[in-house]
Amino acid sequence: MPVTDATTVLSLPDLAALDTQVVVGVVEAAQAWLLTDGLRVLATILIALVARWALHRLIGRTVATMTSRSSERTRETDARGNVLATTIGLAGERHRSRVQTVGSLLRSISTFVIGVVAALTIMGLIGLPLGPLLASAGVGGVAIGFGAQSLVKDFLSGIFMIFEDQYGVGDVVDTGEAIGTVEEVTLRITRLRDFDGVVWYVRNGEIIRIGNRSQGYGAAWVEMPVSYREDISRVLEVVREVCGTFAVDPEWEPKLIEAPTVLGVDSIAGQTVTVKVLAKTLAGENFAVQRELRARIKAAFDANDIQGPPLPPFAPAGPR
Repeated sequence: MPVTDATTVLSLPDLAALDTQVVVGVVEAAQAWLLTDGLRVLATILIALVARWALHRLIGRTVATMTSRSSERTRETDARGNVLATTIGLAGERHRSRVQTVGSLLRSISTFVIGVVAALTIMGLIGLPLGPLLASAGVGGVAIGFGAQSLVKDFLSGIFMIFEDQYGVGDVVDTGEAIGTVEEVTLRITRLRDFDGVVWYVRNGEIIRIGNRSQGYGAAWVEMPVSYREDISRVLEVVREVCGTFAVDPEWEPKLIEAPTVLGVDSIAGQTVTVKVLAKTLAGENFAVQRELRARIKAAFDANDIQGPPLPPFAPAGPR
């Protein structure tokens, strides 16, 4: 057997010493990293957790403020002491659930954004190359931003609409593009059905103005034409009697916010004098009140022999 050169072979004690030096070197390097970059990574994680807690707390307080305002407004009453919760379109449970849904969405978005920023910061601290990643993300973000800017606009508009409770399911609204009853409200679109049964899908970002006919109160305008030869004082007295009786009718009194007001003579044209009446009603009841009040005034005119405006002469039929 050939004799091995003693200078090229390490003895067992030498190998043990070498392993010890390697371990000591690794431990020292780990300690140095923990005292420098490790502390920075730990501080980044702590800052991210604190920022997440602060944002969630802010969102929670905002949600609580919005729901408390809803509760206060649902206790508002009209001049007769009737609760206007359904009148002002702020049904407590509906508004509370919608605001809490948006609050949960905002919490998820804030957690995602903080997590991404913290992850990128930690990657930079541990030495991972962020240049190519950020460059690719920047190019992709610009492309997506140009393509999805309308989508972002729709989402932001939907969030504000839900937070402010501008309208809800069941409300009759005028979006400028269509008028109808709201069937669904999402963060991106509002679906409503018009009076002809057509379903409209309106993007939230395209709604410039909104008219809600189910909030506040309704106004029933009644215009009754009479003959120019009639005594206006007598006509107004008859109309006031009808309005007074109508205001205390058990069937219609709950639908009125206040008794109908006789405004007087609205216009005079030719042989026609028009008397106008205004009745403030609960939201959505104005058309029914208008029809009933008009029918009662017409019946009172007939009973008191108050003549309507003269009919225009019929044109003679032409030769066939």
